Amino acid sequence: MIILKSTIELNNWFIENINEFGENMGFVPTMGALHKGHASLIEKASRECQIVVVSILVNPTQFNEKADLESYPRDLDNDVIVAEKAGATILFTPTPKDIYGGTPYAEPVDYGLITSTFEGLSRQGHFDGVVSVVDKLFLAVKPNRAYFGSKDLQQVAVVEKMSSERHPKIKIVSCDLIRDENGLALSSRNIRLSDAGILVAQNISQELQIVAERVKEGRDVIDSVEIAKQNLKNVEGLELEYISGVNDQTFSISTENRGWSHIIIAARVEGVRLIDNIEL
Repeated sequence: MIILKSTIELNNWFIENINEFGENMGFVPTMGALHKGHASLIEKASRECQIVVVSILVNPTQFNEKADLESYPRDLDNDVIVAEKAGATILFTPTPKDIYGGTPYAEPVDYGLITSTFEGLSRQGHFDGVVSVVDKLFLAVKPNRAYFGSKDLQQVAVVEKMSSERHPKIKIVSCDLIRDENGLALSSRNIRLSDAGILVAQNISQELQIVAERVKEGRDVIDSVEIAKQNLKNVEGLELEYISGVNDQTFSISTENRGWSHIIIAARVEGVRLIDNIEL
């Protein structure tokens, strides 16, 4: 694995090596603090592609809380180890100024419900930043396939919409959500939780699993979600933001004509914002 620190270095490498990989390049964009969830994306890309580029960029335009940006974990030494072990060919580590060509700025985007509900409503401007940085990374890397984790279910829908309009030749691959041994969805932010916080956070995945099991048994999905909502509201140390059924393509919030594919959730534990989902 080689490390390229700028778009100039990346372009030069492509020019020198383009004949060796043809049109079989995979791309895994990340914000670093790599864990087993990221590794699973890189491993899948390495099985399906001849060349795998992994980017590490803590993108300031997708943070709507300055404190969250400043406290976001950064550990490049460990990232190098994880990426190389998982099969990355290139670790691309540009600065925000390099990728944006100056001061980072994100134009507003409006994709209807997929950018205005849930994460779009709770984190104003977040998806503007996601669209902006992924668009610019796609232009820099020019992959054939790009891999995203389904923990960020709404983000995948937003990226698919953006890519269909601006980069139709790039296939977006949504990969399985990865959990730890206790069921907690893996996230770079988990490192900020204490042992007690982790125990509280596990209620999130437990309630999602119960909802899915109830639905499989034929129970009403709205009633099942409402029971989970009340249970989570009673968990000391957990601040529930939302829990709802959604269609992962439309993110419709209708309860009349549901067509729901997933239950999604967002909550805070010890000030750390966590999201999760489960497929029905």
